[in-house]
Amino acid sequence: MNLINENSPKRSLNSVLIGENVIINDFVNAYKCSIDDGSKVGAFVEIQKNASIGKNCKISSHTFICEVVKIEDCVFVGHNVSFINDTFPRATNDDGSIQTDADWQVMETIVCEGCSIGAGSTILGGIKIGKNAIIGAGSVVTKDVSPDTIVVGNPAKVLRKIK
Repeated sequence: MNLINENSPKRSLNSVLIGENVIINDFVNAYKCSIDDGSKVGAFVEIQKNASIGKNCKISSHTFICEVVKIEDCVFVGHNVSFINDTFPRATNDDGSIQTDADWQVMETIVCEGCSIGAGSTILGGIKIGKNAIIGAGSVVTKDVSPDTIVVGNPAKVLRKIK
């Protein structure tokens, strides 16, 4: 059963702030995050704490949006896109103890208004994708992307500017 929050005021559901006219499909794992007005979240998506999705976004199935990822308004995220917020992950500390939230610092990622991220792309932590940029399918974004730019490949390189 899909959650459709039609014509109701913003509300919180399981620590998720949900705007008006939001559609959340089955099997979404979202906690301590926000999804603004008019956005649609596909099945099998995870949205972690302190992540935010702007207005009128489309998040396609099997996407992973980790902690402190900010997606601005009117952004398209294709199927199976992964965001990464830690470039040096470890399971344990030097003494062998399991790491906790206190043992690492996450890196904020910002996807600016009007961007499109192609299916199967990976976005490393600490990246800013400029307004109206396009990330080609399967790309690995390792550095900031300028506004109105198309990038493709692994690592993603500029293909051209959008006119």
